[in-house]
Amino acid sequence: MTEAEVIQTFKDAGALLEGHFIYASGRHGEQFLQAARVLQYPEATATLCKAMADQFRDDNIELVVGPATGGIILAYETARSLGCRGVFAEKEPDGSFAVKRGFAVKKGTRVLVVEDIVTTGGSVKKAISHLEGRGVEIVGVSVLIDRSAGKADFKYPYRPIARLNMQSWAPDEVPEVLAAKPVMEPDDLVL
Repeated sequence: MTEAEVIQTFKDAGALLEGHFIYASGRHGEQFLQAARVLQYPEATATLCKAMADQFRDDNIELVVGPATGGIILAYETARSLGCRGVFAEKEPDGSFAVKRGFAVKKGTRVLVVEDIVTTGGSVKKAISHLEGRGVEIVGVSVLIDRSAGKADFKYPYRPIARLNMQSWAPDEVPEVLAAKPVMEPDDLVL
């Protein structure tokens, strides 16, 4: 699957929105990614996850882990493609992530970490920290779209299936053309 095909899959599902958005960081941008809109389609999800799995197919992956919530479906479907188990790490009250719910994660297990969108990589880093503490062997990280502009670094092989540079501005730096557009709430947009 090419990078252009990944981006087109997002567009086709209404998951790459155009307009004026305010991100969780408070910064303003012209695009918004909503991966859940793609993941509601099993066939598209299977195709995307196969592309992530293919990048690590020869690495003897035993377990795929995705941070909740974006990585739950991806971990399951990528694991299905690889013929192994898929579990998720969930957020703890202190902000860290942990694999719980009785999922067996044995020392030395070969793990692939997956995520939907990476901006700063915070959730992936927290999941990795937990997994390192459990003594697993992290083989790599794959994501659907990296929008970090090359800033994400996980100290393991990192293979996003697409990259998208989404420019953003501080509230006092918003270009006039963008400021003239009304701010849109992504969840209110029904496509």
